[in-house]
Amino acid sequence: MTPSTGHSVLQLPVPPLEDWVRERTRHHDAGFVSADPRFGHAHVTVLAPFAPEPSAADLAALTDIADATERMAVRLTELGQFPDGIIHVRLEPDEPLRALTARLVATFPRFEPYEGAFGPHPVPHVTLDAATPTVTIESTRRWLGDTVPCACTLTRLQLAWWESGRCHVMHEWTLG
Repeated sequence: MTPSTGHSVLQLPVPPLEDWVRERTRHHDAGFVSADPRFGHAHVTVLAPFAPEPSAADLAALTDIADATERMAVRLTELGQFPDGIIHVRLEPDEPLRALTARLVATFPRFEPYEGAFGPHPVPHVTLDAATPTVTIESTRRWLGDTVPCACTLTRLQLAWWESGRCHVMHEWTLG
């Protein structure tokens, strides 16, 4: 038996991009398409990794943070590409997202965003695709059509488990 390669993520689902991102996920690896209808394939990661088995105290702290966090009206505007080839869309304003990540890190200092791989202040974004010789920012923009730019309100914080064949929402809170 091989050890689990899954991990938990604190994320904010982004409904306007859900269908599109779910289909791109299916294209790349159908094992990561969740049967859980609440699962946010399109999401902003606010802290990952997180506790794979959160304690009651962890869950209570997350409840308090979600209750104290206003819903976030954002615009999904500019497509970009990170050096590792991840094609993404940024959210504006991103200050409330950065503030939420900072609150989570202050509350759970044992978890560093992306284990420090992208510095202490990673760019809030929604992952759309991965660049290949045939997938570029331009092709992604064409495939998105009029889906982006758009506006939405982020209303839910999810503790999601990401593992091929086992993606699901572990816990979920309404913001505000």
